[in-house]
Amino acid sequence: MIIQSLLPLAILLKNDDGSEMSTMDLFIHGGPVMWPILLLSFIGITVVFERMLFVMRENGNREPEIVEKMLEAVERRDTDGALAIGKKSKDFIASILVYSLTNKEYSLSNAFVRASGQELGRFAQGMATLDTCITAAPLLGLLGTVTGMMKTFAALAGGNIAAAANTVIGGVGEALIATMCGLAIAVLALLPYNYLNARTERAKQEVADASHALEILLKKAETMPPFAR
Repeated sequence: MIIQSLLPLAILLKNDDGSEMSTMDLFIHGGPVMWPILLLSFIGITVVFERMLFVMRENGNREPEIVEKMLEAVERRDTDGALAIGKKSKDFIASILVYSLTNKEYSLSNAFVRASGQELGRFAQGMATLDTCITAAPLLGLLGTVTGMMKTFAALAGGNIAAAANTVIGGVGEALIATMCGLAIAVLALLPYNYLNARTERAKQEVADASHALEILLKKAETMPPFAR
């Protein structure tokens, strides 16, 4: 991520011998702040990769038809049948319903809240870390800007502008490189972060819908006359 973002600056900045800087030269030219930026980049990539695999796996395990069959069994007051259907599925909604129906004699609502909290917690894993990377990356870039400009002003304060030209250019380059890399990480990580947040919100809506449907069908089954079951 960082190496690719340095390519445009590699064309603009030159080495002392007039040759174009390599991406590694630019990374070193960005100053010490580039190391924590690089660390954030690796952390962000790791979290995004793991979360995308998780979402793909969960999407593959979704079986809405199994959930519907479970709810239909609940409506017929066939709890054992609903549990038998749900235990065969890896769908997270089906898992919540299985746990809730298994413990409904004690407290259906508490069992549902506990099971849904555990399942939704899996969707939220890593999001705080990714949010920290998005927030911290531009701040580290800004820190690199400040340190680079401090070098520039320190060189200008010497009075001999011609002798300090290389130091001035180096300070400006450090400021630009660090800022660009910090912003690049934040922008590139923001896109999957928003997608993952949207997927978590959709999971919450699916859980809420299952909760309402289960409650309605249980009440309906309780009030249904015996001959109509």
